Amino acid sequence: MKLHLSRAVMLTVLSIALCSGSVFAQGGMFSTSSGFTRFISATPLENVDAKNNKCQVILNTANNQLAIRMNMRDFDFPNKLMQEHFNENYIESAKYPTATFSGTIDKAPDYSKDGEYDASATGKFTVHGVTKERTIKGKMKIEGGKITITSEFEVPLTDHKIEVPQVVFVKIAQIITVKTEYALSPKK
Repeated sequence: MKLHLSRAVMLTVLSIALCSGSVFAQGGMFSTSSGFTRFISATPLENVDAKNNKCQVILNTANNQLAIRMNMRDFDFPNKLMQEHFNENYIESAKYPTATFSGTIDKAPDYSKDGEYDASATGKFTVHGVTKERTIKGKMKIEGGKITITSEFEVPLTDHKIEVPQVVFVKIAQIITVKTEYALSPKK
């Protein structure tokens, strides 16, 4: 009888802990393989707006480590010619197939409390084979046991040695705007 009562008490405590979100406080892994990244090159002559819905993201709430990886060929463009030029002439996807970010969430929120928080992550950002130390600002929304990370930042092409031929120089912005939205679920 005592054993059954102890087991019932433990199951009740565990259920309350899971429902209250205190599992966040202990740390856990959250991930997605369908994160959204968009980049925009806006010029007076032409706008380029490409989207990637296949970004892989992992957040470890125990140590606030964040890792993001995306295949450059997964970006969809308004027309196939733009996509071909992007992959072959600018980003050189055959040579540099991925872009990555690996870093740490600065001043992490209390993962056990639902809410929206200002956030930033500092780490190594690699595009076109060039790695730069970056701090990227954004927001974290914690709700119902899930974490959504959003950000908007700029990437100068020269920082990553991405060259634009003179012929199309006026059609491609030298500073690209990047927008992200990553809806993370507990990793099983």
